Amino acid sequence: MSFLRAAASSRQFAARAARRYSTAPPPPKAQQSKGFSATAPYFLGFGVIASGAYAYISLRENFNPTPKESPLDPENWKDFKLKKIVPYNHNTSEFVFELPDNQASWIPITSCLLVKSSDPEALKDAKGKPVIRPYTPTSLPDQKGELTLLVKKYDEGKASKHIHELKEGDSLSFKGPISKFPYKANEFEEVALIGGGSGITPLYQLLTHALPHRANKTKFKLIFANVTEADILLKEQFDEMKKKYPDTFDVVYLVDKPSATWTGPTGYVNADIIKAHVGPADLKEKVKIFVCGPPGQVAAAAGKKAGMKQGELGGILKELGYTEEQVFKF
Repeated sequence: MSFLRAAASSRQFAARAARRYSTAPPPPKAQQSKGFSATAPYFLGFGVIASGAYAYISLRENFNPTPKESPLDPENWKDFKLKKIVPYNHNTSEFVFELPDNQASWIPITSCLLVKSSDPEALKDAKGKPVIRPYTPTSLPDQKGELTLLVKKYDEGKASKHIHELKEGDSLSFKGPISKFPYKANEFEEVALIGGGSGITPLYQLLTHALPHRANKTKFKLIFANVTEADILLKEQFDEMKKKYPDTFDVVYLVDKPSATWTGPTGYVNADIIKAHVGPADLKEKVKIFVCGPPGQVAAAAGKKAGMKQGELGGILKELGYTEEQVFKF
């Protein structure tokens, strides 16, 4: 099976869930839903990163997925056992889940998984409904027997707290994959990725897919904002990408609380940062901007999401003249 046929099979594997949960953008000029739903955090993609995926870069040229073998299910919840926990930094750990029969996840690019507690009484919201959150793994799609999530614990994050309370041998429920954005190679001349905290997940997944392609001509620029230097997840991998793909990838790190030795930019993502590193709005269809992070950052940069839908474009990007067709909020 060629890579193109394999990629098509992956998209078909996620199609059923995409019809029900997709946050893909509407057709050009179509009116989007207004306002902000309490379910919006489900589809902001923050709170988790799957580790071990950087090796994907070296394997990407020969990636040959066979999604029919995946233990994942886009229609039904399936429990996977926690195999081991590996500390990552002060508030983040790797959670390695065991996949049955040594199968691989075969999760397609720019897609996510829904996660909830395996115990229906353990994780509920104020209305007594199960707390469900989307997580975008970046572990190897063809990695057999394991699915590894790198989860940052947030004080206000019910799901991240629950995962951090799990012990080896416990289970977590997964459902998916769910298609997010139909990425096509070289569709845009420039792609800007604006991420915050563990909202880096889908952006990292996209980069590990796109950059290794020999025919890739798209220039990617990542703007990654965090509280401190210690909070910058996957920095080593991004720095390596910059060395390996100097003509098509660059990264800018911002921290809100810099150390005495920090030499990079500080503060939040603002208009000046975007103007300095992202192509202007008048490039129109040549430039695409992907945004993912905590709800406050997404709203400030691009306007609030409207539940499962994109919501109206707002924030800094609208002020700078970008259109809804140019911006996608994970």
